[in-house]
Formats: sequence, structure tokens, C-alpha cells
Amino acid sequence: MWRRPMNPDLDLVLERVIRAPRAVVWDAWTDPARLAQWWVPAPSRCRVERLELRAGGAFVTRLSDGGEFGPHLDACFLDVEERRRIVFTNAIDSTWRPARPAPVAMTATITLDDHPDGTDYRMLVRHGDPDARARHDKLGFADGWGTVAGQLAALVEGS
Repeated sequence: MWRRPMNPDLDLVLERVIRAPRAVVWDAWTDPARLAQWWVPAPSRCRVERLELRAGGAFVTRLSDGGEFGPHLDACFLDVEERRRIVFTNAIDSTWRPARPAPVAMTATITLDDHPDGTDYRMLVRHGDPDARARHDKLGFADGWGTVAGQLAALVEGS
């Protein structure tokens, strides 16, 4: 499978093997109830407002740190390849309006490939300039995205 090349000046990437079949990982991504179980680092909680898995579809989640749910992600899917790839951006909101998301605008590509032990899970996050990449890295990209990938693995590896 061809992959767009990573630009180390603009992109951040995390990879891990999830010891579950690709279909099970895909289902955890595409079922709102399951996505809500792992999409934000615990003990924060997630509520999935809209999950329209198609190019141009909305991806909206809300976050709670113990109180009421507040804004978390208002994004738009750019591409969805069944059971293999999900691409979304928060640079365009769920109503297709240009956005200025905090703390950083990004386009994320989630790729699922078969692996002898389960699923090769890859998260590539693209930024518009080196400062945005550096800001995202400094804010804890590896910890945050790594934590939720670990939560995803914990959810599906026992399925």
C-alpha cells in the first residue's frame, strides 16, 4: 500500500502493534459507543456527538474532566477507506467552515494494516508549519495520542 511520505519538519507519527484483528480495531474506531471508551485519555470522558464516516462527514466529540461535557473536537473526515484508513482534519469544522482550532490545526491519518500479531496501527499527524508541529509535540502529542492508542489496544485486545 502506498503511503504519503512523512515530512519530519511538519509531521508527527506514532506506530504500534495492536494484538487484535484489523476488523476489531476498525469497529472500535467506527462504533460511537466504543470510540467514546478510548478516544480521550482517562480519567477524562468522551461523548461522540457525530461520527459520519465518509469524505466530508462530521467528526465531533465532547470531553468531560468530571463535570459537564465541553468542546473537544469539531472536525471533518477527508477520506475513509473501509477497514484500512481514516483521514480527518480540524482545519475544517463539521459544517465545512474553515476553522482555527486550538491548540493546533492538523490533519490526521489513521492507517490499519495486517500484522502477524494483529494490526499495525499508525497515526500520522500533519501540521501546516514547523511551529505548529513543535507546539503539538511540546503539548504532549506522544503522551496523548500514545495514551489513547494504548486505551484502544486495551479495549480490543481482550475482544
